[in-house]
Amino acid sequence: MKFHDTLSGAALLVLALAILFNVSSFPNIPGQNIGPAAFPGLLAGLLAVCAVLLMLKGLRTQPQRSWVTLGDWMRSGYHLRNFFITIGCLLFYILASDTLGFLICSVAVLAVMFWALQVRSRLIFPLAIGITLLIHTIFYKGLRVPLPWGVMLPLQW
Repeated sequence: MKFHDTLSGAALLVLALAILFNVSSFPNIPGQNIGPAAFPGLLAGLLAVCAVLLMLKGLRTQPQRSWVTLGDWMRSGYHLRNFFITIGCLLFYILASDTLGFLICSVAVLAVMFWALQVRSRLIFPLAIGITLLIHTIFYKGLRVPLPWGVMLPLQW
């Protein structure tokens, strides 16, 4: 799927303006010239400039091009099915992770995605469990990211 540069630039401009609006509420630190909003605001300003330049380039060099061009994968049933499975897995994790926990949701999501990608059936669950435990160890133990335990809270380690 290809988007016209003007459309992409407009989306980036909206993002830059949202960031600028958000950082405007950051508090100032007494006695310092540079506060917590300085660098995010600077980057958002640079992003806004680049977005405007991209929009102008798109209007100047691509006036006849359609706003959105669908890719070849949009005509493939296999690719569309996998796209919707991915969206469904993300929604499932968002809605169920607090209740079921990271470990259960991650194993379920990986198993469904491995099945969709036609991984050998005898490897699906060992891979899903192993990769989930690896990711959990890296994020929970190594990076100290608080992952949800859900129904497994009594087994927390």
